[in-house]
Amino acid sequence: MKPLRTLLLLALAAAIPLAAAACGGDDDDEPTPAATAAGTAPATAAASPTPTPKPSGSITVYSGRGEALVKPLFEQFTKDTGITVNVKYGDSAQLATLLAEEGSASPADIFFPQDAGALGAIAKAGLFEKLPEATLAKVPATYKAKDGTWVGVSGRARVIVYNTSLNPAELPTSVKQLTDPKWKGQVGWAPTNGSFQSFVTALRKLEGDAAAEKWLRDMIANDVKVYKDNRAIVSAVAAGEVKLGLVNHYYLWSFIKDQGEGFAARNHYTAAGDPGTLINVAGVGLLKTSKNKPAAQAFIDYLLSEAAQEYFVKQTYEYPLVTGMAADPRLPALDSLKPPAIDLSDLDDLQGTLAMLRKVGALQ
Repeated sequence: MKPLRTLLLLALAAAIPLAAAACGGDDDDEPTPAATAAGTAPATAAASPTPTPKPSGSITVYSGRGEALVKPLFEQFTKDTGITVNVKYGDSAQLATLLAEEGSASPADIFFPQDAGALGAIAKAGLFEKLPEATLAKVPATYKAKDGTWVGVSGRARVIVYNTSLNPAELPTSVKQLTDPKWKGQVGWAPTNGSFQSFVTALRKLEGDAAAEKWLRDMIANDVKVYKDNRAIVSAVAAGEVKLGLVNHYYLWSFIKDQGEGFAARNHYTAAGDPGTLINVAGVGLLKTSKNKPAAQAFIDYLLSEAAQEYFVKQTYEYPLVTGMAADPRLPALDSLKPPAIDLSDLDDLQGTLAMLRKVGALQ
């Protein structure tokens, strides 16, 4: 039986209207039929097949990406294609749970979470269509599902953000070192964040459940500070409330954009193969429930277009995943990072991770 809290969350999520103005997301309406092409094919159409109608109508996107980050991109897609995008924003894990609950009755066409764990959970539930090879070919194998059911759109590296008063030489080379008494009360994390939960899932896969649980308990015993999200952690580190924080790399750069190079925090990448250098993806999958698959596929291909990939580079400071696209030059090149050897499709045990976080008291 599902916990009462989960049932209440699902009931609340179901009550929120689907509208582009909805709010939420942890990054901090049914589709209308496609319009009929004007006119009719000439009698000689047998020799010249009728062109495929241009995708039109509307789609519903369940987005774990925050509204502030992706709404402008969705609006541009509508301007460019005429396809209306109705959005349900929310926490990636909760939206994945909702999709599983809705099953074949879901109104969603697209699932666009902020992490591979949520994508893997929906793929494991058999709710995604297989994507066309032409779409999958745009992205390296590391950043898409082996069975072709989802594809990464943008990448983010896990980092330790640190206050610039620290000497970089004294920073930990592994997240395992954060349990040292040296860092007691000086580290921030956000257990409700989807990317943090995927990191914990990766830790479980790499080190085993017993070791992951021990690390979580040791962090709590070392007085880790809890924040609501990544932005709050970066702000707290710069203000000196804590010295270190577990976040995604790109949050720092939005602060630097707003406050200048004097902003008192920077990113630190842990050693090669360390769980703390996990590279995760925000990705997208086409749901079998979609009533407007041509428009939904057009949306996916748009996210992998040069214009959209440049948006992620310039506006959200994430890594573009389409082969040949370059990241912001201030970031270390994606292929220079040495993340742990893990198949992102294996980050699908969200429920197991949530159960562990509740067990140790990191989540209520």
